[in-house]
Amino acid sequence: MNIILKTALLSLLIFPSITHANEDEYAYGNKRFEDCLKVVMDTKQGTVIKVEMKVENDMYVYEFDIRDEDNMDWDVECAADTAKVIEIEKETFGTQHPMFLKKMKISLEEAKTVALSKYPGEIIEIEYEIEEDGLAVYEFDINTDEGKEMKVEINATTGAIHEETLEIWQIGYE
Repeated sequence: MNIILKTALLSLLIFPSITHANEDEYAYGNKRFEDCLKVVMDTKQGTVIKVEMKVENDMYVYEFDIRDEDNMDWDVECAADTAKVIEIEKETFGTQHPMFLKKMKISLEEAKTVALSKYPGEIIEIEYEIEEDGLAVYEFDINTDEGKEMKVEINATTGAIHEETLEIWQIGYE
């Protein structure tokens, strides 16, 4: 187990009241962590660089950021209640990646405007991703004015909101 993952597990044990919205979410979300870790590592080989617990479509989801041997980053999502992989996304390093550029019709600034109009606050992270079906999305982590952290994916072709999730906790690189 790599050092980031060991630190993550130790943090969950030592600081549950700091890293979780409430104890019920902690207990439910932690239920299948090890099962999810195993299935994710069987699905995508590499090093775990970040783990998040989020609520997506009324379901608790672990999102593992994996860096593979080619130095590519992947987001692999696992349902906390079933320990099944539900989504795999390829991260790109900006809008100039050929797969992203091919689909991009709206600018980063336009996408930011859409995300912040729905969730006013401060953008703390931006990712550029290719969904399993080839869709290119901007993903914004926003510290909202209401004190929550929302992840908002904006379709890079249409400018529509593709996905909205509430982040419960995160361990690893931002």
